[in-house]
Amino acid sequence: MTQWLVTAQELVMTFGLNILATLAILVVGQWLAKLIGRTTKRVMTRRGVDPTLINFTTSLVYYAALAFVVIAALNRLGVQTASLIAVLGAAGLAIGLALQGSLSNFAAGVLMIIFRPFSVGDVIEGAGVFGTVKAIQLFTTTIVTPDNATVIVPNAKIGGDNITNFTLKPTRRAETIVGISYGDSIEKARQVILDELAKDARILPDPAPAVTVGVLADSSVDLQVWAWTETPHFLAVQLALPELIKNRLDAEGITIPFPQQDVHMFQRN
Repeated sequence: MTQWLVTAQELVMTFGLNILATLAILVVGQWLAKLIGRTTKRVMTRRGVDPTLINFTTSLVYYAALAFVVIAALNRLGVQTASLIAVLGAAGLAIGLALQGSLSNFAAGVLMIIFRPFSVGDVIEGAGVFGTVKAIQLFTTTIVTPDNATVIVPNAKIGGDNITNFTLKPTRRAETIVGISYGDSIEKARQVILDELAKDARILPDPAPAVTVGVLADSSVDLQVWAWTETPHFLAVQLALPELIKNRLDAEGITIPFPQQDVHMFQRN
């Protein structure tokens, strides 16, 4: 009985110390994991990283540190963690293969947030979708089309395609084609169009508007009209150009012809 009591006392002392050490590892480790997470968040915030990426990275760092703490605590209790790590690795590989599409969307989302080919509020065309960017998330990008339809595009699809950002530059060039008859003066038509463009305050004087001969078509001389404007006014100017030019050419008596053919008839004697 005395020997049994001594053995029991030794076991209690040993396991008691291991349990206390395990609890200490868990408490101190959790505090360190939170400290590392807060430090990561503070550093990324100072560097101006996107808030979405900050929150995700902070959580990832915290849980990775916490997993390390749990493994260290189990090891202190005498649990063989090598096999546990192998099982977790195999499970992670299986999950990675199953979520291959989602992981590619995540990777593309992280790259877009870091390199910023476009931002929220930009008008873009990508993955066959044209519209205004409303949200950039880690897995998807939300775009609202001009007819007010909401399209949610996977980041891997939009990141793997050509992206046209229509609002990245402060100015854009609006353009249209106007046909005049062969009997009208090109120089007069050019001056009339430039005078009309100069009246519109939305059209910038620098770079100056330009009117050049684009094509000598079958029924008309096609003039290429270029006008630079600030990006927020681009769509309005683009839509207004044909009407402004048409009204002014009509007032000046310059003809905008329609396609026609001359038919010559020959009579045999």
